[in-house]
Amino acid sequence: MKPAARVLLGCLGLASWYLCCAHGLRSRGDHEWQKLIMVQHWPATVCKEAENDCRNPPDYWTIHGLWPDKAEQCNRSWPFNLEEIKDLLQDMRMYWPDVLHSAPNRTTFWSHEWRKHGTCAAQLDALNSQKKYFGRALGLYQGLALNSMLQKLGIVPSGNYYQIADVRDALSSLYGVLPKIQCLPPQQGAEVQAIGQIELCFTKDLQLRNCTEPGEPAAAAAAAAGGRGAGPGLHVCEDGPAFYPPPPGDPALTPTAGNGLFCKAGGRRKARL
Repeated sequence: MKPAARVLLGCLGLASWYLCCAHGLRSRGDHEWQKLIMVQHWPATVCKEAENDCRNPPDYWTIHGLWPDKAEQCNRSWPFNLEEIKDLLQDMRMYWPDVLHSAPNRTTFWSHEWRKHGTCAAQLDALNSQKKYFGRALGLYQGLALNSMLQKLGIVPSGNYYQIADVRDALSSLYGVLPKIQCLPPQQGAEVQAIGQIELCFTKDLQLRNCTEPGEPAAAAAAAAGGRGAGPGLHVCEDGPAFYPPPPGDPALTPTAGNGLFCKAGGRRKARL
């Protein structure tokens, strides 16, 4: 082969590497993240947010997702594969259900979470497969034991209202870190916001850390998380009273005559610190 041809082939090879590999490196840089957010939501509020009747929603906190901050859809060529998590399906159906859709559509929710968040979390060796990602999320959920911890603190679904600062302080005292609590703003006919989602955050070493820093404004915290919201209607709760709605049909709720909405059955209820 002539020297000129070798030079030409070398240049073409270098150009190909740049287009392929350098782009990949640049893409990874675009998907850098600093913390994982374990997101749990309250089905009764989720159903209200979506204006969905939700057939028999769970009466316990369930997983919404395990989200890296500042990164989404890091690998569009890595599709969800149900076969990879077949050993987890019993726990997935129990603790990570699709609240808004009944079977057989439940896997659509898991597929969405994997494509949007799991492919980014997979940067960690501990989460670099679908089985690891969903399995570790289930493990974190069970380790946090949010349902039983809230009951231990005296924070239970009720017709009474809670002060958001009390709930946040109670959770902080228990877990040793600052959580983020998100609410559904008052709907037509409702008096106060409704607790809908609680986030607890982890380092890349999967150790608990603050979701927000002390004194950090809610708007700044949301911007730091890439502006990601909990859902179309959920926002970081405002300090003040909030409703922790019991599941539909619970006797703790008193229907407001004529409009089917629920009213409080008492006054302020304070979390037990």
